[in-house]
Amino acid sequence: MEEQILQQLPPLTDATPKELARAIFDVLDAKKARSIKVLHVKDQTVITDYFVICSGNSSTQVKSLAGEVEYKIGLRGVVPDHFEGRDNNGWIVLDYAHVIVHVFSHESRDFYQLEKLYGDAEVVPFEQTED
Repeated sequence: MEEQILQQLPPLTDATPKELARAIFDVLDAKKARSIKVLHVKDQTVITDYFVICSGNSSTQVKSLAGEVEYKIGLRGVVPDHFEGRDNNGWIVLDYAHVIVHVFSHESRDFYQLEKLYGDAEVVPFEQTED
């Protein structure tokens, strides 16, 4: 049934970077990712337009969150150009060119502090659903 719902969603092949970031945010939110932030980093770096950053509560959830994004966004016609950290418990990166997804453990997120490094980036105000 879930795949039928996804198949009814519009393909993301012609989506803007912000639309893709929103779709990724929605997948992570539905999968109960913690502290999801979307940063518009286009003025801070040449590598991408948006970072989607989130945390998982365990190494299993970190892997599950990244796998869910790859799977569900793939069903809508977009696959990552690169997937880094598949065997890493603390930080997994999915590179969709204009959107880069960072899935962290809480410890790795605190250590690397991407939000602080890109502190002057605009935070895109997508709302998480309440538990």
